[in-house]
Amino acid sequence: MITIRQLRYFHALSETLHFGRAAKQLNISQPALSAQIAQMEVFFGGALFNRAASGVSLTSDGALVRERAARILAEVGELESLATLGDRLLSRRLRLGIIASVAPYLLPALLRELGCRYPTLECEIRESVTDRLLADLTAGRIDCAIVALPVEDPSIETIALFDDPFHLALPAAEADRLPVPVPLNSLKQERLILLEEGHCLRAQALEICRIADAGEMAGLAATSLTTILRMVSGGLGSTLIPQMAIVDETSGGGIAILPFQAPTPFRTIALAFRPSTARRRDFDALAALIRSSSENEAVRRRRTSGPPRPKTIRRG
Repeated sequence: MITIRQLRYFHALSETLHFGRAAKQLNISQPALSAQIAQMEVFFGGALFNRAASGVSLTSDGALVRERAARILAEVGELESLATLGDRLLSRRLRLGIIASVAPYLLPALLRELGCRYPTLECEIRESVTDRLLADLTAGRIDCAIVALPVEDPSIETIALFDDPFHLALPAAEADRLPVPVPLNSLKQERLILLEEGHCLRAQALEICRIADAGEMAGLAATSLTTILRMVSGGLGSTLIPQMAIVDETSGGGIAILPFQAPTPFRTIALAFRPSTARRRDFDALAALIRSSSENEAVRRRRTSGPPRPKTIRRG
């Protein structure tokens, strides 16, 4: 029979791929870890790990066990959390994932609100791309994640938070060549610069381009929206920018931000979590707080950015 302890030992070793580091993480001796892994291998009738002088790696059987063990441990974690929930909302540790194209613009206001309303909450933040966050969520390494829809995984539930419209960002000197608001099919003439593969903002931009029947990209890519907009201000091309990023990312000037004609393309930001969670009330409260803090932050940014700007934001 396999025990929860053995699954936890297996999980630690499959994450570190090093007996010494896994034993230290588990606060046990290396021989004790080795003995438990050996018992598991006897149960499964074969090796779960390849041992070599160069290190440890999972066998094909081990990879299958890892996937299922992660799901089981996530469920066990949810069950254990029932004993510590109590009646207070958001009163203990919360491991929150967030995509990189949202984190810089949402987190400052959200963390302030969390600190004020839920002072006993210990919030841990992990910023990454969508696929990695969803994998961490499924494996129980995080409790919930702020991502953009759609989420195709049927093992993950979502709560829609707010819509974030897209605008066209282009060099300030080129703004007059396009009508305002911009027809979506005008993207056919744009040399768009996008984020690198793996970012959901890239996939969303490509989908908008597909709808617009736009063709060639500029052949340039970057790991952050900030870098892309520096390329735009330098005249290298155009890009799609979500509304929540406009004030922060265009303060340096040299960029024109133009709205699209209706129906305006947008992304929907959502809170994702495991359906089996015992913390649904926590996540409902978190979703409500995210909505209110994002609305308050949008109002604050409009006020601090002054009166409505002309369509071209030029360097002073």
